[in-house]
Amino acid sequence: MTPTLVDPESVLAIDFGSVNTRAMLFDVVEGEYNFIAAGLAPCTMGAPYFDALESFHLALTHLKRITGRTLLDDEESLILPGRDDGTGIDRLVVTFSAGEELKIVVTGLLADVSLESVQRAASAVYGRVVDSLSLADRRRSEVQLDALLQARPDLILMAGGTDGGASRSIMRLADLVALTCRLLPRETRPEIIFAGNQTIANKIKDGLGKWTTVHLAPNLRPTIDLEDPCPAQNVLSQVAAEIRSRRTHGLEGLSSLASAPTLPTAAAFGRMVRFLGQLFDRSKGVLGVDVGASWTTVAAATEKTYALNLSPLGSGAGAAEVLVQSTLADITRWLPIHMSAEEVRDRIFQKSLHPASLPESAEDLLIEQAVARQIMRLSMAQTQARWPNLGYSFEPMLVSGAAVTHTPTPQQSLMMILDGLQPIGLTTIILDQNGLTPALGAIASFNSILPVQVFESGAFLSLATVICPVSSAREGTPILHARLQYENGEEDVFEVLKGSLLSLPLRLGVTGKLYLQALRGTTIDPRLRPAGGFKITGGICGAVIDARGRPLNLPVEDARRRELLKKWALALGG
Repeated sequence: MTPTLVDPESVLAIDFGSVNTRAMLFDVVEGEYNFIAAGLAPCTMGAPYFDALESFHLALTHLKRITGRTLLDDEESLILPGRDDGTGIDRLVVTFSAGEELKIVVTGLLADVSLESVQRAASAVYGRVVDSLSLADRRRSEVQLDALLQARPDLILMAGGTDGGASRSIMRLADLVALTCRLLPRETRPEIIFAGNQTIANKIKDGLGKWTTVHLAPNLRPTIDLEDPCPAQNVLSQVAAEIRSRRTHGLEGLSSLASAPTLPTAAAFGRMVRFLGQLFDRSKGVLGVDVGASWTTVAAATEKTYALNLSPLGSGAGAAEVLVQSTLADITRWLPIHMSAEEVRDRIFQKSLHPASLPESAEDLLIEQAVARQIMRLSMAQTQARWPNLGYSFEPMLVSGAAVTHTPTPQQSLMMILDGLQPIGLTTIILDQNGLTPALGAIASFNSILPVQVFESGAFLSLATVICPVSSAREGTPILHARLQYENGEEDVFEVLKGSLLSLPLRLGVTGKLYLQALRGTTIDPRLRPAGGFKITGGICGAVIDARGRPLNLPVEDARRRELLKKWALALGG
């Protein structure tokens, strides 16, 4: 028998999404962890059921039909730990994105310091900031109090003051929060997270703890020049999970069986992106984007920055919000066919009302893909606004979400990602077509080997190596001379024109060496200097040079724009 370094334990990951509940099984096969299969069921965690157990059992039943593995006993209870006869599982993790969003109030001192930090931290959970308080707030105290009472927040996230710094102003804000809690009925009082000046943290807890539950977290800004959001976000994620568990039948019981704390799906997704950030080139960092039905998550981990941003935008129920944050023209510009604005709007609203529905026609599919492009554009723009130093150059870029990954051809997925995210420089596009990233992030808290082995096992799809140069040259002029040398010594030479999309014939898993000569001031990659050529590996779509420019500008004239969209799709073989 081949010796192995892994413990022979199976792991079941349950993810309660806004549309579906997924049960994902991981186990050891020939000495390495592998993704085995996933069971799927309509989610019953949200309205009107608020019962996690119904969809949990349905998903496990589906998983049993796929694998033949028994996970429930005769009383419909989870067999944990696994038995010698192969039934049951050894570990359980739970994540969720279903349920009503939290109403959050944030407080800080300076608008461009602690308040900005606390707003970034709040963007990591499934919630909406309904009000904010700071020293720059010119409302009278009674007006602020009335606003808090009307908002009825579920959670108040407080920050402000460096460690050992300002305290009086924080205490004044705490007095206002205390008065709010006193005036609200006990069952509707918000929970408090204090992530400010640690010198007064216990004083804050003692004062507010008379009226509601108070959680202490490390300071978001321990010094004026240092922002450290991760510890506070961990506390925020745990509190959000506790609130959701109390409001949903069955979730608390499942959480008590889990080997790790129950996490919001976005938090687990971000944890895995941070984990991958330690494995890849830290100078460029890793980007992860998950386009869900109701929410879209963007997570980025670089050498100096960790960003986690949630937007209430999605391909299902969240599609209506896309229309709120965009003009209809922002969506219809991605359609290669003519459709009236009214028809496009009606179909988007229908999708938001029936998020579990599948596209019934080619037109429905094109609209769904156009919406997905705009979701990625909006989500990246919001993330860049909150973390302006991130840039657009990452290696790799990991993308998930059924609207992007479950397409008729992989070329359509690649086209959406290139149009929506508009990466810069050299990167690898990876698809998480099985939606495993949050599960692996949750598992990483107690097993660091499983996520790595599953990530490298083929459960994730390498879509393409992509080179996206930046050039100010005119359309149609040469900006790159490219020479691709294959493993057998043969070569192909290409001339790359500004505005073009070029597919290089490099098969999946095959490596080659690419030599690029930049012309007319073209920048190949702002964070790398690929002098002397560099190795690239083909994905399922080979390798692609996207020389269309950044930002991507589409022609204003409708007929010309549609022809250009068709031309680009054909260039990728779609």
